Amino acid sequence: MEWQFILLFFFGGLMGLMMMGVNVFVAFLIVNLTVVTLLIGDRGFGLFTNSVLDSLTTGGYATIPLFILMGEILFRSGSVDVLFDSIDRLVGQIRGRLYAVVILIATVFGALSGSAIAVTAMLGRSALPNMEARGYSTRLSSSVILAGASLAPIIPPSLLAIIVGSLADVSISGLLIAGVVPGILIAVMTAVYVAVRVGLDHSLAPERAETDTTAQGSAIAALLRMTPFVLIIAAVMGFIILGIATPGESAAIGVLGAIGVAAIYRKLSLGMVLESVSSATRLSVMIMIIVSCSTLFGQLLAFTGASRALVSWATELGLSPMVMFALMMALPLVLCMFIDQVAFLLLAVPLYEPIIGAMGFDPIWFWTIFLINLTVGGITPPFGYTLFAFSGAAQTVATATVFRASLPIVAIFITAIVVLALVPQLTLWLPSKL
Repeated sequence: MEWQFILLFFFGGLMGLMMMGVNVFVAFLIVNLTVVTLLIGDRGFGLFTNSVLDSLTTGGYATIPLFILMGEILFRSGSVDVLFDSIDRLVGQIRGRLYAVVILIATVFGALSGSAIAVTAMLGRSALPNMEARGYSTRLSSSVILAGASLAPIIPPSLLAIIVGSLADVSISGLLIAGVVPGILIAVMTAVYVAVRVGLDHSLAPERAETDTTAQGSAIAALLRMTPFVLIIAAVMGFIILGIATPGESAAIGVLGAIGVAAIYRKLSLGMVLESVSSATRLSVMIMIIVSCSTLFGQLLAFTGASRALVSWATELGLSPMVMFALMMALPLVLCMFIDQVAFLLLAVPLYEPIIGAMGFDPIWFWTIFLINLTVGGITPPFGYTLFAFSGAAQTVATATVFRASLPIVAIFITAIVVLALVPQLTLWLPSKL
C-alpha cells in the first residue's frame, strides 16, 4: 500500500498545509521530506539531494530565471504602460476599444508573469477603475480581465510551459510554440463575445464621441513608441520558431533587449536593475525548490512502483483514450479551484506522464490543453481562488458580480478545450514546423 499512501499523503498534506496558509514551496518541501523520512529514513536524504542537484543542473531550467528577469525589467521599464497608451490611441475610434486593449494587456502581463492570479489582481486595481470611470460595464470589464489573465499558462514566453517541458522531457520550444494558436483562438472567441454583447447593448461601452479624440501624437507616433517592446517579444519567440536559438538563449537575448528597452524609455538605472534581479531571484528560488520537490516526488513514485501501478490501473479500466483524457482533465478543473496552479502542475506531471505514454497521447498536444485547463478551475465559481483575488483587488465590485462575469469566460475556455481536443492540428501545426 506504499504508493497509495504516497498519493494520499501528498494530496492531503499539500491541500491541508496550503489551506492553513503555508506557502506553496514550503508545503512541497515539508511533504517531500516527511515522506522520504517515513519511507526510507536518513538514507533518503541522499535521494533528496540528488533531486535538487538534477534540477539545478538541467539546462532547460536555466530558462526560468532568465524569463522571469526579462519580465521584471519590462515591468519596471514602463514599457507596458507605453503599450497600453499606444494601443488605446490606435484603436481610439472603435466603440468599446478598452475591452480590446485590456485583453491584450492582460495577455502580455500573463505571459511575462506566468500567473493569472497576479494579473487579475493588478488589473483589478488599475485597469478596472479606469474603465468604470469611462463608462464601461463593470461586469463585462471583469470578464475581459479574467479572460486575458487566464491565457498566462500558454502564451509564450510561458514559465509553466517551460516547467512542464523540463519535468516531462518534452520539447520546450514545441510547448511554447504550441500555445500560440490556442491562445489566439481563445482571444478571438472572447473578442467575438464582447463584440456581440456591445453590439446588442450599447450601454456596455461609451459612445465614440466619448473616446479620447484629443490624445497627443499620431498613429505613427504610437506605433513607434510601442515598437521596442514588440520587437523584444517578437525576437524572443521568432528565434525559437526559426531554430536560431534555444529557449534559454532566446531568454538571455530577451533580458538584454529588456535592458535596452528600459534605456530607450529612460527608465534604466542601477536601482531598477537591482530590484529586478532581487525579485527575479526570490521567485526563481521558490520555483526551483518546488521543481526539485516534484522531481523527488517522481522518483518516489518510481521507487515504490506507483508509476507502474498507475499505468496498470489506467489500462485495466478499459476506457477509450478520449474518456480517459476527459477524466484527466476533470481533476485539475476541480482541484485548481482550491490550490495553486503551479502546485498542482508539479504534482500532476509525475502522475500523468506514464499514463500519457500508455494512452498514446501526443505529449505536446496533451500538456498544452492541460495548461489551458489549469486556469479554468481558478475562475470557476464558487471556489475559484483567482476570483477571490480579483474581488480583493477590486473592492468596489460585489463578489456576485465577479462570479457572473466569470461564467461566460469559463464557457469559452471549456469550448476551446473541446475544439482543441477534437482538432489536434490546431495545437500541433506550429510545433510541426520547427
